[in-house]
Amino acid sequence: MLQIVAIVVGVVVVLILGVLGFAATRPDKFRVQRSTTIKAPPDTIFPLINDYHRWTSWSPYEKLDPAMKRTYSGAECGRGAVYEWAGNSKVGQGRMEIVETTPPAKVRIQLDFIKPFEGHSVAEFTLEPQGDSTNVTWAMDGTNSLMGKVMHLVINMDHMIGKQFEEGLANLKSITEK
Repeated sequence: MLQIVAIVVGVVVVLILGVLGFAATRPDKFRVQRSTTIKAPPDTIFPLINDYHRWTSWSPYEKLDPAMKRTYSGAECGRGAVYEWAGNSKVGQGRMEIVETTPPAKVRIQLDFIKPFEGHSVAEFTLEPQGDSTNVTWAMDGTNSLMGKVMHLVINMDHMIGKQFEEGLANLKSITEK
């Protein structure tokens, strides 16, 4: 009986080491990016991104927890504006700070997740005029810890986050094309 337990424990240890070993070979960095074309000039779209107070009108994350606690600090908008949130398990807890803004073409955000898992990324919105429309791109770049690499083995982050980016861009489109 003791031999069977030892064999089972040995197999479990080998499987865990195998998963960790395979995860360690995965990329150290990740990028999620989505784009859409909005029939509006960049000057109309940019203020909705550059001002965290206006994110409630379009961000898909705002709908995930209507009771989410929000704190705004720093600059009113643009560089130095800070948005902190704490909510249910769908939104967790974190902080965003606009670290670069180039009106009306780019907003770069330092994104720090605190709960349920710590993580640090950079989100960037770019707005490129195309005639009477604007190509809006929402991207997020980050690094993968070993735990992140293991999670990526079972969760397709590009698909999961990409769907949320697509929803947010569709919301921006809807608001600005009215």
